[in-house]
Amino acid sequence: MHEVLEQFYLNQSEPNKSCFMALRSIILDLDKDVTETVKYGMPCFCYQKKMFCYLWTDKKTSLPYLLFVEGNFLHHPKLEKGTRSRMKTFTVDPKEDLPLQTIHLLLTDALALYKSGKIKIK
Repeated sequence: MHEVLEQFYLNQSEPNKSCFMALRSIILDLDKDVTETVKYGMPCFCYQKKMFCYLWTDKKTSLPYLLFVEGNFLHHPKLEKGTRSRMKTFTVDPKEDLPLQTIHLLLTDALALYKSGKIKIK
């Protein structure tokens, strides 16, 4: 699985590659209980083994995005629901500076859902 993850990042072209690597680092630095795995061919981040968010690329725009598993509980004007029933996405422009404040806010809000028990872990 480690090889599959590494290949995902290595196979990205710039500037998406650097953007994904930065997002990966930010997510993994959130909490000691956040881990990375692969689900559906995408890097998936879990909190205590419960799926929390994914990294992926929009098929139409080729822009990277964060996909929040429990997006319905998150409310931010930059989150997009699209046709998804439960998840929401946050698109990142890899040619711009990362909106670190917004990314940290969204990630900590999403993680708080699990830590508070609003989303059951087991």
